[in-house]
Amino acid sequence: MISFFKSVDGKVEKIDDVVPGCWIDVLEPTPEDRAWLLDQLEIVPEFVKSAFDDEETAHVDADDDTGQVLVIVDCPFVEDEAEADDKTITQYDTHPLTFVFLPAKECFVTFSLRRNETVANFAHGIYRDVHTGRSTQFLLNMLLRITQRYLVCLRSINRQIREYERTLRKTMKNSELMKMLGLEKSLVYFSTSLQGLEATAARIGYGRMLDFYESDKDLLDDVKIEIAQASEMCGIYTHILEGIMDTFSNVISNNLNYTMRTLTIITLVMAVPTIIFSFYGMNVEGLPLTSWWWFPLILTAAMCAIAIAALRNGRFLK
Repeated sequence: MISFFKSVDGKVEKIDDVVPGCWIDVLEPTPEDRAWLLDQLEIVPEFVKSAFDDEETAHVDADDDTGQVLVIVDCPFVEDEAEADDKTITQYDTHPLTFVFLPAKECFVTFSLRRNETVANFAHGIYRDVHTGRSTQFLLNMLLRITQRYLVCLRSINRQIREYERTLRKTMKNSELMKMLGLEKSLVYFSTSLQGLEATAARIGYGRMLDFYESDKDLLDDVKIEIAQASEMCGIYTHILEGIMDTFSNVISNNLNYTMRTLTIITLVMAVPTIIFSFYGMNVEGLPLTSWWWFPLILTAAMCAIAIAALRNGRFLK
């Protein structure tokens, strides 16, 4: 689906066709949309191919012949239930958002292979003081909102980590550990995407591919600060989660060792009466006090008491 927008008095409004200074939003593009982009907007085919690739990494590229500039960044998303390993937790993933700047048409295009909440907010005019005619300023505003979205998702992950940690302190369940694993996977996605976003913002800041207004420099600094904060938070939460997983892994290992030690002690104690009654159950002569049926019982009880006392003194039961 292709939509056209243009800012009027600082508010984005929908229009019917391509005009200078407009923003073209391509959502979940079809083959017909792809043909229109190539034929009508004359976008470089390599840029369209990259925009249609769901696994494309964040980067900046430019075409010297047409002057078109390609910018790809990763945006955070809540993972679909159909794709999630565990539907009881909120897991996150990242998907590319592509910008293509067309100086010949005096407009720019965004590509989203799935619904992007940040793009939708811009399209619905939620954000004020947005000018589609200033393409680089629009790009920086969107990068700022994307980074803030990362911060919101990271805070949600931190809340889930604390919740599952409290649960694990009360009961050791495999399901809770698997939920922690899902959050760890989300943090890995975020860490990789934020590194690409940081490198992309740094390259944009060089000003070699995109022309900046003087007022855009402060906005670019805000974007870099937000990205650095998100990267730091992601790193901190990753280390915390790794520490929690290692700690509870050691606790589970210690509990297993204690259980095996207890079972070993029970086996050793139960072996004493088995040995004694085996001797007296054999058809041989010379065993002491065979005429007293209660003697094996007393001997067994005495040997068990001695074994338990010896184990206690040896700290096997502590």
